[in-house]
Amino acid sequence: MRAVIPYKQENAKSRLAPVLTLTEREQFVELMLRDVVCSLREAGVKDIDILATSEYSSLSDLDVNFVIDPADLNESINKYLERQDQPVLIIMADLPLARPEQVKAIISSEEDLVIVPGKGGGTNVLFIKEPAGFHVRYYGMSFRNHCTIAKDMNCSLRIYDSFLMSTDIDEPHDIVEILLHGRGLSFGYVQKKFELESGRARVKLTSLH
Repeated sequence: MRAVIPYKQENAKSRLAPVLTLTEREQFVELMLRDVVCSLREAGVKDIDILATSEYSSLSDLDVNFVIDPADLNESINKYLERQDQPVLIIMADLPLARPEQVKAIISSEEDLVIVPGKGGGTNVLFIKEPAGFHVRYYGMSFRNHCTIAKDMNCSLRIYDSFLMSTDIDEPHDIVEILLHGRGLSFGYVQKKFELESGRARVKLTSLH
């Protein structure tokens, strides 16, 4: 099997702009990607492709294969899937809380398709046994889209419900979850910049600078 991680570093994570500068956001997404690659490696995944919009010299030390495609997310992934003849795990680069044991559980599933839902109807992970005949439809309610595609293709489906893997980092309050549950490079990065403050209803993020 192969894992593929869609990745874009330039102008990354604009919704984090209230708490991180552009340079900081670009550093942060790289560290999250590295955490995802580390979890895949610890889970025994040997073949990892990074599907990127351009080349990134700062990632040259990673033992992965780079597939450069400037097309949008759906088009680039669908072209990638057409070329595959083995199971494929699509995992997003902003899942620094993903754990190796979760990856192992997903890729050992017997079902044709495994979906890890993201917050707000998104799709954070897809494991596809026969990728060449499948197509993705991200954006909007992509979780529902992919369930419908699986039904139309008569695929057996498993929905893998995981708080850690459903927590993609898009908004400032998502950084709270890294400080509470994280480890690795992204945890070390945000730990130097923020601290947690106990609010009346929920924990809040406070800048250290």
